[in-house]
Order: sequence, then structure tokens, then C-alpha cells
Amino acid sequence: MKGRTSQTFPVADTALFRRQSLEWGRQHSHCHFFTDNQIPYPHGGFRSVLAAGCHQEVPLQAGKTFESLLQHHQKYSDWLIGYFSYDLKNEIEALQSRNPDHLQFPPACFYVPEHLIFFEDHNQITIQTYENPLTIFAQIQRTIPDTSSQHRQSNIKHRTSKSTYLQNVERIREHILNGDVYELNYCIEFFAENAHLDPLYLYQKLSSRSPMPFSVFGRINQHYLVGASPERFLRKTGRQLLSQPIKGTVRRGSTAQEDVQLKEWLRTDEKERAENMMIVDLVRNDLARSAVTGSVRVEEMFGVYTFARLHQMISSVSATIRLGISFTEAIKNAFPMGSMTGAPKIKAMELIDQYEDVRRGLYSGAVGFITPEGDFDFNVVIRSILYNADKQYLSFQVGSAITYDAIGEKEYEECLLKAQAMREVLEG
Repeated sequence: MKGRTSQTFPVADTALFRRQSLEWGRQHSHCHFFTDNQIPYPHGGFRSVLAAGCHQEVPLQAGKTFESLLQHHQKYSDWLIGYFSYDLKNEIEALQSRNPDHLQFPPACFYVPEHLIFFEDHNQITIQTYENPLTIFAQIQRTIPDTSSQHRQSNIKHRTSKSTYLQNVERIREHILNGDVYELNYCIEFFAENAHLDPLYLYQKLSSRSPMPFSVFGRINQHYLVGASPERFLRKTGRQLLSQPIKGTVRRGSTAQEDVQLKEWLRTDEKERAENMMIVDLVRNDLARSAVTGSVRVEEMFGVYTFARLHQMISSVSATIRLGISFTEAIKNAFPMGSMTGAPKIKAMELIDQYEDVRRGLYSGAVGFITPEGDFDFNVVIRSILYNADKQYLSFQVGSAITYDAIGEKEYEECLLKAQAMREVLEG
């Protein structure tokens, strides 16, 4: 496989060139745009990069996804872009997924991009490509962003009724009382059938209304991801691993004073802190499976950070990866993200399959990139719209952590809060 050619170009208007790049990129069968939206975040969010075109799709062997991904990377040592769906849990543990899969995304997909455009300087961009960088630069400059969206308002439906949701919360609390689990992330789906929409238009609207540090626009053939995630699953830089679970949510205030009061409530509320602590312990254990003994440390506990629509409690856990542990093994040892399962993890995933109404698929999985050196950065796929253009099926899921102290009505309100920005861009 021949190498890439890299060239840096000056740009007078980086924002315009980014819009042109997205319009140009989405015309390819494979395209992902990652950005932090310049949102302050502990240890930083995604780097801003557009991947377009499929130079080679990674052949992933069923049942051996992580192993075949590593084999390909060791053979070619190139950039890889893609995702792991939540249901890869069945490869990692003796689990199954019995709920219907309406979206029908592949369980995982990775590809070597034909072109990479890096937006990491206000006055210039860098193009890495298997073609001529100057040719790609000229193509993008000639691209006119489409302002005539074909998006139609979608009729969003609830997969799970409120009464069923409240009943299930009580059943989960019984499991907690019986000692089966001590926290469970319970999610519900919103969906639309016969949905005609423009995924890039939706992405731009969602990013405008709810800019997030792990934002993604993704296309793999007719499968689209419109992502506004605030959460990092796992990052590897050299031998350093970083995971940043989110547990604890409250809405923004209507005034500056109320905003301060709500942040303080989130910072000190015993239930929210307990949820966060439980998942931090789980993440520490997950990272310890790949880490040098004694290197796992909590960099920050109970950090409260503000986003456009809500405040979140974020903790940061780091570790040094052991020699002999591959990057895919480190991912596998921590997957799926503990904040999206509950604890103990395996029993929580069994109960998730029992009480939720649809297969999660890419939701609560992870999407990101792997560098030629084997470093990576993956988010948690939450606050994200998934769309199968062939089936014209649209889906997004939201959830919350159920502990014994959970009150069903409040948990349901939290789900609606998390769904709000996505509903607004879909329903108008």
C-alpha cells in the first residue's frame, strides 16, 4: 500500500472551508468529521479532522472483531476510522442481544480513509491523501455548501410508554434491593419511520443548538451518525490511557443565579455523587486489566462542567498501559463504557437486555479514530441520532442511571431533558 502525501495550505476563512469540506466529504460513501467545537473540556475533546473516502475497508471477522482489527493495523499501520457497537459485548462476555434491531448497522466497521483534512490552525489546514493534496484542496474550494435542505419534520414516537418506563424503574430497584446490581443504566428509544431527512443538515443544526466536545458526523454507505456526545470512552496517547465517565445531570438555569444554584446542587447531591463514584470504581477496574500495577489514578472526581443545555458531572481516570498489551486489548478490556451499563457490569448488561425494548446497536457504543502509531480516541455514542437511509428509519436513545434511591418520575424527566435538543432539530 503506497503512502500518503501531506501538504499544508493557507485558508482565509477556516469556517467556510470546513463547511465546504463537509459538503465535499459527505458525497463519499465513507465520511467522518470529528470536532471539539472549541468546548473547554478536561484533557481536551476530539481533534478536528475530516476523513473522507474509503481506501480500504478493514475485514473484521465475526466473533474476533478486536483481533482482526489489530492484525490489519499491524500489517498496514495506517489511520483507521470507525466504530464499535454496544452489542460487541457478546464477543467479550457470555451475553446475547435478544431485542429487535430496527437500524441494522453492522456490529463494527473500520476503514482506511482516502483523504484526511486536519483543522488544527486558524489560518491553515493540512491534507493527507493517497491522491494529490493540491487536487483535493482545489476540489474542496470549488464545493458550494448546500443550503437547500431536503429535511422534513419527523413524527417522533416513543418506543416505551411512560407507564412501562416507571414500572421498569421499580423492577430495577427491586433487583438492586435483592443485590443483583447496585446501579443500572436504563435507556429508552425515540424513533421515526418513513423519515426523509438530510443528515448533514441535522448535524449542523444539532451542533448549533447543542455543541459538544465529542461531536461527530458519520457516514458509512447508507448508515449515518449525527452525534453530539459530551463523553469520552477511552483515549490512548503513547502508553497513557484516559477514560472520562459522566454520571450526574441537571438542566441549565433560566437565570445566571439559578444556573449557579443548579451546578452547586449537582456538585453536592448525594445520589448524583454516589452514581458517579460507582462508575468511577468500575472504570478503574476496567483500566486495571490493561494497566501497570499501581498506575490507575483518578485525575479528577465529581468535576461539574457546563454545556449549552445542561450541566454534567465528569470524572477522569488515567492509567499506564502494560507492556505487551495491544491497543485493541485495552479497548476490549474497558468496553462498553461503564457509565452506559451499570455495575456489576455483566449482570447489568443482562438486565439491560431484559428491560429495554430495542437493541442498542451503535448507541452507547464508541466511534473514533486510530492513528498509525496505535494511539486512539473514542467517544461514547450518546445524544446522537442514528439513521438508516435505505430503510428511512431514524432512532435516538436516552437513559439514566437507576439506583435504589431513584425516583421514576425524575429519571423520566432526565431522559426527556437529554432528548430535547435532538427532538427540536427533528420536529422543528
